[in-house]
Amino acid sequence: MSSTTSFSTTSFSTTTAMSPPSPSSSLSIDKALDVDFTNPETAFGNKSMFELIRSYTIFSLCTVRPLVSNADKVLSLSKQVFGGTVVDAVVKQTFFKHFCGGETVDDLRPCIKLLNENGINGILDYAAENAPDDAIVTSPEDQNIEINQPARTYDYFSEEQCDHHVEIFKTCIRAVKEVTPHGFAALKITALGNPLLLERMSTAIVESARLFDRFDKSGDGLVTVVNFEKVYREVFTDAEERLPDLIPRLDANGDGLIDYIEWSKLLKPQDLPRLVENCVNKEGPLSKACPNPEELELMIRMRERLFDIAECAAENNVRLLIDAEQTYYQPAIDNLTISLMKAFNTGDVPVIFNTYQCYLKDAATRVEIDLDRAKRNNYHFAAKLVRGAYMVAERQRAKEMGYESPIHDTIEDTHNCYNNLMQKLIEDQHTNKTSGEVMVASHNKDSIEQAVALLQELGKDKEKSGVHFAQLLGMRDDLSFNLGNSGYSAMKYVPYGKVEEVLPYLIRRAQENSDITAGMGQEIVMIKKEIMRRVGMAS
Repeated sequence: MSSTTSFSTTSFSTTTAMSPPSPSSSLSIDKALDVDFTNPETAFGNKSMFELIRSYTIFSLCTVRPLVSNADKVLSLSKQVFGGTVVDAVVKQTFFKHFCGGETVDDLRPCIKLLNENGINGILDYAAENAPDDAIVTSPEDQNIEINQPARTYDYFSEEQCDHHVEIFKTCIRAVKEVTPHGFAALKITALGNPLLLERMSTAIVESARLFDRFDKSGDGLVTVVNFEKVYREVFTDAEERLPDLIPRLDANGDGLIDYIEWSKLLKPQDLPRLVENCVNKEGPLSKACPNPEELELMIRMRERLFDIAECAAENNVRLLIDAEQTYYQPAIDNLTISLMKAFNTGDVPVIFNTYQCYLKDAATRVEIDLDRAKRNNYHFAAKLVRGAYMVAERQRAKEMGYESPIHDTIEDTHNCYNNLMQKLIEDQHTNKTSGEVMVASHNKDSIEQAVALLQELGKDKEKSGVHFAQLLGMRDDLSFNLGNSGYSAMKYVPYGKVEEVLPYLIRRAQENSDITAGMGQEIVMIKKEIMRRVGMAS
């Protein structure tokens, strides 16, 4: 399937978007679950005593926040004192071996074999990390999109480097087929184009969405054809030429109303030069956001790389998880991911999953719009739900740049958003008999239990429910192994790559993701129970 050059406007949240589900209390669990998350023997029975002690030690160290916060400095100092070779060897046998699948595809085999034996499939991710100082910084005058810090970014050297990343991802996809046939591959779109280009593309998409707000004066997400024509004449100079062709396309069902989804499928980044050319105000934000011909060409090349990878995934029957990234990249990422869904999610099962960070205030709105768009265009909606890893950085950035924080005000709001969306998507899939899928990517035991309870209540087949559960390798085995051994679709996110490339990635995850470290205390208790159980048996 060859890619085209069109870009559908992303599901960027605007004031016209649908209302998110109201925060509600957690789904009640009225009957016993068919999986016991308190069973340490199932969770850790596959580990040797040495591995248990190593896990206990590593988790205990990871709960010391000052140590985690300064891990990169500690590592650098250790290399100066003991030498890089010695430190890398120690790290490889401890942290790396615990959290990573290995350095090569062949190294992955024992790890994946153990997971498969416990009903768990792998999500492979070739991890490469650049220095966080390389992140792009913009001023509020130049960029109105909220900013957050990524779990992983890629060095950008050239278009050739991006082409090289394509081959890395395709190798990862083939590795999934080879070592974990029912698994997934993870993809970061920032590896496939200049990050500045993604930022520019996001700005153009956001301004396109804001343009619709000018038409939707009532803020209810609907614009009458009469009002649309009126505002169009105020904003553009080509009304007489353009409107006779534009209105029938926007109001395809002839009900006299235009909504955001109808608008967004027609307004593409490559259309902006023509729009700007006919703007009454050629110095407005839309004009400033307009990509130049060179940027449009680079956008097309980036999109072609993405479609090349997606085609490889489809040919190998491997599903692709598109990672969420910085918020000032996310509109462009959503835009591209929706294009992939339209092209590759029309078969028996979806190939492309988008990721939604539920700590963002607009997460529920974006899911609502994207789900509706999928239904209208007859493709499968597939979502990976995560809470989000970067609350502190997001809020600090918002404060420094003087805009409202995109993060929910409280952790309870984030929990509510996550659990409500999880419940909504599972129930929608069940009620409407759709082939959409949901990945509950969480280390939060309460959310996992709620999802299991809902699946039981709906009478869903565990393996064929279209609901997957995912945790990071080496963490929350009490969730993953008990889910897998109980017949649910359980996944482990398995990073792999050279030690020196993967280590910064692991450090960043530990430093930025409080949800990850929050669950370590529970896991430490369970590991201790398993150690004591074995000591008791041996005595």
